[in-house]
Amino acid sequence: MNAVAPAGIRLQHGARAVPAGPVHTTPLGYDRDGIPVGAPLPLPASAELVRHLSGCGEIDVAFEGKLGDTLLALSGVRAVVDWLQLCSVRVAIRAVGPYADLIARAGLLTRPRGTRPSGWRAAIGDRPGTEAHGSKTAVNLVLDPAAPPCWSSDGHAHADLPARHYLAMERRLGVRLPGTAPFAPTLATRPNDLVAELRSRGWLNGLLLATITATSWPERKDYTDRRYIELAERIGEAQQSQARLLLIGGNSAGDLRITTEAPRRHVQVLRLDGAPATDLADLFPHCRLVVGNDTGLTHLAAMAHSKDSGCPPVVGLYARHSHSKWRTGLPHHHAVATDLSDRMHQGDLCPVRDVIAPGTDFHMDAFPPAALARICLDLLTGEGQ
Repeated sequence: MNAVAPAGIRLQHGARAVPAGPVHTTPLGYDRDGIPVGAPLPLPASAELVRHLSGCGEIDVAFEGKLGDTLLALSGVRAVVDWLQLCSVRVAIRAVGPYADLIARAGLLTRPRGTRPSGWRAAIGDRPGTEAHGSKTAVNLVLDPAAPPCWSSDGHAHADLPARHYLAMERRLGVRLPGTAPFAPTLATRPNDLVAELRSRGWLNGLLLATITATSWPERKDYTDRRYIELAERIGEAQQSQARLLLIGGNSAGDLRITTEAPRRHVQVLRLDGAPATDLADLFPHCRLVVGNDTGLTHLAAMAHSKDSGCPPVVGLYARHSHSKWRTGLPHHHAVATDLSDRMHQGDLCPVRDVIAPGTDFHMDAFPPAALARICLDLLTGEGQ
């Protein structure tokens, strides 16, 4: 579904398949649906890569860069794990670095029972991670977000970055892997002290909204507290309810700060600054809706999954970058995008990498709270499905 808001912004629904025709793509090179799982592809595998992985005893999953790039690249790790299982290669896979706890939640790590693993060591991750942990490895696999193109097969475009990474690895390994869209793994939740504290305060009841202000590019991607509060007020008024709003921000000092604001007519505001990503992964599934800029915590909200609470709708705001590439591909992860973002999607372009200057400068003010509230209300009531 594509719903156009009055302000000219457009909802790109997470469950909508992208047809290959209108989008600039690279042919995958084979009819994926017509090849059985485990069968060789009609493309040559990377013989040296296959040789090294077949002889591996240990693999380090090593990411040191941005949180968002790390989360969207975990599908590439998933592809390697799927291939190892298909080939019955016994290997110990562990996570290292600052995201080790989050990666462990994706269900990708293994430690075979019995004797200590023998064979080569390998590392898979981003460039900083493999450089930090791969000095004594036989092979390093770098999952660069700029590398895999938007693949097309069976009439569909595989535009999201998790699909790009998974299919790129499948091509290199030369075997039809079992993964199907969505390719991004979900992250399991755990009991959490922050969640327990918020529950004891009554914050997890009723119409709980979470919004993300933390970003590495605030001058471009910060929607601002003021706009988020207005958004929550409009949603609360329309729902005839007192909305509870979590304003999730960063904190350079690294310590957690929780502050409350005086209640307004339709919204109560709680600020969470500096909350660790692991705590937020446990918190997001308790929300009714999450709205954020194109940043790692928004991707985290989409991937965090609770057996009890499931996954709330997650809405990313895309003013300048492709709304399709920089998403998880999960059906509840939606985008609200400008025309410029849609053109970046159509041409598989990046305004930074490709040095494309927009006709006008696009910032978060492209998303008026009133128009965004109407889109969010449709998702909350199921009319946007």
